[in-house]
Amino acid sequence: MIPILRATDSDALQKRVMNRSQLQNDDVSRSVKEIVARVRDEGDKALFEYTEKFDRAKITEDNVLVSREEIEAAYAAASPEWLEAMREAARRITAFHEKQKQNTWIDFQPGIALGQKITPLSRVGVYVPGGTAAYPSSVLMNVLPAKVAGVREIIMVTPPGSDGGVSYPLALAAADIAGVDRIYKVGGAQAIAALAFGTESIPRVDKITGPGNIYVANAKREVFGHVGIDMVAGPSEVLVIADGSADPRYVAADLLSQAEHDPLAAAILVTDSEAVASAVQAELERQTALLPRQEVIRKSLNAYGTIVVAETLAECAAIANQIAPEHLELSVSEPYALLPLIDNAGAIFLGHWSPEPLGDYLAGPNHVLPTSGTARFFSPLSVDDFVKKSSIICCTREELRAVSAQVELLARQEGLDAHANAVAIRFAKED
Repeated sequence: MIPILRATDSDALQKRVMNRSQLQNDDVSRSVKEIVARVRDEGDKALFEYTEKFDRAKITEDNVLVSREEIEAAYAAASPEWLEAMREAARRITAFHEKQKQNTWIDFQPGIALGQKITPLSRVGVYVPGGTAAYPSSVLMNVLPAKVAGVREIIMVTPPGSDGGVSYPLALAAADIAGVDRIYKVGGAQAIAALAFGTESIPRVDKITGPGNIYVANAKREVFGHVGIDMVAGPSEVLVIADGSADPRYVAADLLSQAEHDPLAAAILVTDSEAVASAVQAELERQTALLPRQEVIRKSLNAYGTIVVAETLAECAAIANQIAPEHLELSVSEPYALLPLIDNAGAIFLGHWSPEPLGDYLAGPNHVLPTSGTARFFSPLSVDDFVKKSSIICCTREELRAVSAQVELLARQEGLDAHANAVAIRFAKED
């Protein structure tokens, strides 16, 4: 049974919920550095050797690229209902991200024009895990914002099975629905290195997005700087703020929907109602016993599941801001009234009929969200992640002359005489 804490137990809450990431692993870090270095130096040779070692798949330059026949086979293996749902999800995700698009702009003022140029990235790589961690919905969430942004080419990598095919074929159908240009059958840290530096078979990309295991996460961190990355994601979490109007069955179900992800996932309830706290605690026990992934759920709840009772909803909001959860549900009678008190959250779900899984699949906003408290300063994956912004400055002679003395003064004060001279030289004859 998960514990019920008081709002005054903030230290206990922090210790229980935070620092769940296992990314800080020296052995993994050393292994990843070696893999990245070898793929960078040796290209396909190292890439295919590691693929055979870790995935037990014989991949070569002749079969590393997924064929159209393999994609068609993935479509054939999928049910019509699933394909319809994926296409509807793609439509909604695209529509939401279309609203995020920005345009190049220039503001023409007397003597000077200032603006910002928006340029899509040229090529992006998307990592898609295999096996039990493969989620076709994540393919849509990573690819569609890039498509909306206008990225010219999207490359996907995903691990092969031992038979040389893709380990999770439905990911191929999802990638095709989303508009991926090329898919390669490689995974792990070696795939991240291939995307970052390029090999004979796989082109170098400008940015890498997508989830993965501890090796993939460490590899993304290792190549950052040579290539952009979305984020180094930690374990998932949901925090539900509930008042007396909440149905304990719904709250418990929403908490369990995150706990089933991973033994490191955190499911947290913060409430101003003792009755709700006790009822949800009991519901968690009852519903867990009915779920197929109860072993994973129990590990998650035993280690990180937490119920906190506070005096007021404002205090509940303050606790939520302290945790800065990936997912935040406001399961209260007046969620819009509580919303202004929320500063830190990846995604916010308002009311009793907005469960977190709706956001995972079909609502439209991105489910690639900041975790482990990083919602204090990071945002969800968006169109902005797939564009570059360049400043535009165009000055007339007259305007530069008018401000030249101040530019020179500021430059010389910082000891940068050549900066000052670059302005002064233009008017030297006049002076």
